[in-house]
Amino acid sequence: MSLKPFSPAEAVLRIERTSLRVQQPASGAEMISLAMGEPDFDTPPRIVAAAADALRDGYTHYAPLLGEKALCQALAAEIESHSGVAVKPSEVLVTHGGTAGLAAAILSIVNPGDRVVIPDPTYSLYADLVNMAGGICVPMPCKADLHWDLQRLAQTLEGAALFVFCNPGNPTGIVHSREEIETLGALVQQHNIRVIADEAYSDLVFTDRPFTSVLQVSAFRGRTLYCQTFSKSYAMTGWRVGYLSGPAEMIAAAARVHNTVNGSVNTAVQRAARVALTECKDDVQRMVAVYRQRRQLMMDGLHAIPGLTLNPPEGAFYCFPSYALPIPAIDLVAMLREQGIAVRPGSEFGAAGEKHLRLSYAASSEAIAEGVKRLKRGLALLG
Repeated sequence: MSLKPFSPAEAVLRIERTSLRVQQPASGAEMISLAMGEPDFDTPPRIVAAAADALRDGYTHYAPLLGEKALCQALAAEIESHSGVAVKPSEVLVTHGGTAGLAAAILSIVNPGDRVVIPDPTYSLYADLVNMAGGICVPMPCKADLHWDLQRLAQTLEGAALFVFCNPGNPTGIVHSREEIETLGALVQQHNIRVIADEAYSDLVFTDRPFTSVLQVSAFRGRTLYCQTFSKSYAMTGWRVGYLSGPAEMIAAAARVHNTVNGSVNTAVQRAARVALTECKDDVQRMVAVYRQRRQLMMDGLHAIPGLTLNPPEGAFYCFPSYALPIPAIDLVAMLREQGIAVRPGSEFGAAGEKHLRLSYAASSEAIAEGVKRLKRGLALLG
């Protein structure tokens, strides 16, 4: 009997039918990429040395499934420093980067048919994971300034099982105010909704007001998985290490997914992550200072391009300008690539992202300057 033609599982097909995610090229001589959400910095030397030392010292075996004890203790202390509430070892899970943490979180909470509210625009992975789980994505369009419409938020959360968001925002660069976060906390209490809070960019904030984490607002306790990664703050994207924190029963469910799909994070990387967390805050501040300069460079360049409108980015390392040309974002991005500049289409991040472009100022100053010049030239030719 001949084998039937292969058909992917329905979970895969659901993602393929709905996913907005697109691949973009890396920078090269002919192509300047401002599309990548990845620091161009090398990982700080102390972190690299810690991994090398761990390998030489024999840390080459499986790690505990929730994470190395020393790293989990350091993470618990870090979380406690923000929340003021004691964190138990059973309330932390070390994950294969923020991506695996988000996957474990969403797949451990969402049942088929569950309504999951996500801001629009937002990081496109959330919708893919909800669709993989068989949930129903409910986009919540943001205001023109890319902040939440709190009245719409209240209406949209009715009947939902979960709210997933990032703060600071990808792709918008928005940093949600204390009022927004506290209002969300009151609403999820009112509607008895669980929350996944992705704060991957929480060290990259450029506003005068202090950053408000869900860890600091009591309304989120007992219902929230806090998702974090070492990728952005410490320039450790390729190391693939992140973590979740939350109620023990939610962490246990997420761990079941993570351990089934991924297994434990490699031991040497966890030793390096502990050094990053406990010894490298000055490296983070050094990189943040450079991002601040690059942010201004990109803002100045975009403000000088006719037909672009930019809300000043408040955090992360993205600008998300809207444009006036009557061209769909996915088509405009393809046309711009012919001018040697790669950016991301705003529509990748939701319907409300249409007529926007996402540019990253995690690239070098030289790449930003040249990329914005090519963007200006390309838009002029198309206009």
